[in-house]
Amino acid sequence: MDKRLIEFREVALGYGRKAVLDHVNLNVEEGDFLGIAGPNGSGKTTILRALLKMLKPRRGSIGFREDIRKGKMSIGYVPQREVLDEIYPLTVMDVVIMGRYASIGLLSRPTKEDHFMVHDALAHVNMEGHANTAFRDLSGGQKQRVLIARALAGGPIMLVLDEPTDGLDIAGERDVMELLRDLHENHNLTVLMVSHHLYVMANYVKKLAIIDEATLHVGTLEAILTEENLERIYTMKVKIFNVDGQKAILHLEHGNG
Repeated sequence: MDKRLIEFREVALGYGRKAVLDHVNLNVEEGDFLGIAGPNGSGKTTILRALLKMLKPRRGSIGFREDIRKGKMSIGYVPQREVLDEIYPLTVMDVVIMGRYASIGLLSRPTKEDHFMVHDALAHVNMEGHANTAFRDLSGGQKQRVLIARALAGGPIMLVLDEPTDGLDIAGERDVMELLRDLHENHNLTVLMVSHHLYVMANYVKKLAIIDEATLHVGTLEAILTEENLERIYTMKVKIFNVDGQKAILHLEHGNG
């Protein structure tokens, strides 16, 4: 079977008359752990909207592998951390079972299979013991795990996340990224995530796509994450170095741009 799950071919994206990105060429292959980075407002979330068929290309085409196109395999989406209406006492179970709605239908009751998928998803994110806990009572990191479980409940082949570590402290960032690494390495999930936190992705993703003035550059992490590239894109002096085997990125000073 073709390993390419999604392929952008010379895609131009924008809203109304506003052009955001042009000549986007991107292959997402089964088994990828791909990060998409770029300055704020550069079009990272726009790429996700196109990938999720929420935004039509202005030009070019986006192809999907046959099993995804026909709905036999799904893409699990974790949007930027939501504020669920806390007036309603939603439990963790209530939130995660939302990920089964595409299979259940809004007017049908969950089946035994649906409940199995929900409990399995919660076990994958180590939150099964919190099934009856009120979602609003969880910490930020726990809420993120539950939202990932909601995406997993649909049985996806690929997980797509928009700023999954935003608003978390250092421990929470590491917790979420270690979870994504585990899902990728031990549960055969393809992972694509958008983040403006390069230092978070630097130690986890295998491929990196970075937006530079409406153009997307894609390659291995080592090829794309260079001081030269970052200084040009972010117009500031940076230093990339290793500390105990972990990559660190230090901003030294602003450039002239």
